[in-house]
Amino acid sequence: MPKLSPADVPEIKLDSAAVAIETSMTREQRRGLFEKPGTVVYAIVELTSKSYTGHADDEDKKPNVKLRVTGCEVARSDEDAKALIEARRAMYRGRQIDGTFDEVGKGPIHPGAELADLTASKPTETELKAHKARVEEQRRREYVR
Repeated sequence: MPKLSPADVPEIKLDSAAVAIETSMTREQRRGLFEKPGTVVYAIVELTSKSYTGHADDEDKKPNVKLRVTGCEVARSDEDAKALIEARRAMYRGRQIDGTFDEVGKGPIHPGAELADLTASKPTETELKAHKARVEEQRRREYVR
């Protein structure tokens, strides 16, 4: 395995084996995606790294890793879709507060918590607004100096 410097950020590529997505969707969902461009479905997706392209010190080629969708569940009801949307928003709020838009942390390989547990552990909209207000206040204080 090649060694990456702290400055290297591998490109992500998806391989063509996306059968897990297709098999988790209903016939109606697949037809809707085809017949109505712009249709959105929400899913929980499991990605597994399958191969990588290293880089030699004398090459100007960026490192990349190829991912495969190895598990997928698509929301089949409005309630499921709403729960996934809220989970996505909660995770996004967490990244905003943690300041980790450009980095990936080491998370659980097989998360066992239910969706409700996940959203309960993430920041609320109110907490995000308070965080943004604190950051803005700190920025103003630094500007006045």
